[in-house]
Amino acid sequence: MSLFKGRIAAHTITWGQAHFKALEEVSRLGFTGIEPWASFALQYEESPEQLQELMAGYGLEMTALYGGTAGGQQQKFGNAANTSGIIDYNVRLAKIIAKCGADILVLGPGGTRDQPSSLEELKVAAATMNEVAERTYALGVKTCVHPHLWTELQDEKEIEIVMSLTDPRVVYLAPDSAHLLGAGMDPASIIRTYQDRVAYVHLKDLTDRSAATLDTQLPHFCELGKGSVDLHATIEALNEIDYSGWMTLEVDESLNSPYNTMEICRDYVEDHLKIPVRI
Repeated sequence: MSLFKGRIAAHTITWGQAHFKALEEVSRLGFTGIEPWASFALQYEESPEQLQELMAGYGLEMTALYGGTAGGQQQKFGNAANTSGIIDYNVRLAKIIAKCGADILVLGPGGTRDQPSSLEELKVAAATMNEVAERTYALGVKTCVHPHLWTELQDEKEIEIVMSLTDPRVVYLAPDSAHLLGAGMDPASIIRTYQDRVAYVHLKDLTDRSAATLDTQLPHFCELGKGSVDLHATIEALNEIDYSGWMTLEVDESLNSPYNTMEICRDYVEDHLKIPVRI
């Protein structure tokens, strides 16, 4: 049995906008934690207790919400003109998170990446992240930076700069194994480097593009165990730092049904990583 001390959850991204189907199927698969879409959670902004009751009815609890830039590709943390809107948006999400009994806000970067972020942009981004984190921390919610491919915060040097410029007392890290590997990093190494700030994890696999053929165009991200991420090494690193938080399984898109996709991931975690999901 694995030494892993955390708990396993599922992300609803594979279900797209079929939010209620996601709740039912994630529950049927035996998960106890779920990360729903922020857009779905915002439908309950005026009555978050209803969202909590809805999830509890399926035997589920919220693990986190994915926030960041409200305008997606149209906004960037590194653009000072976006600062006010970004802060307001994430504080709104943090209030829902807290009312639902969770404590993690995933801070996704924005922008459409055509070149690395400049030092000045990263300074602006870090200042905004600090402000968001201070406000969410006052609500009992930890803000976790989530490096992401194709955005303003992708490469290791950018992560290093942002983490050095943000307050370690309130700004945490949410490593994603596939996004880190896709940007040329070793997920296990990043986890060890920022071990004191890892507060949430997305466990995700990345398609080995060399294995794709003209007849089989695999999605960029894939079910656990079918890609290039060293998942065993990732878990080993989490065990080394004594991580005990949520680890959410995530597959953006799949050639299988959402249910079968998450079933494959669940079975990989239980059978190969030896971590119980159905408890």
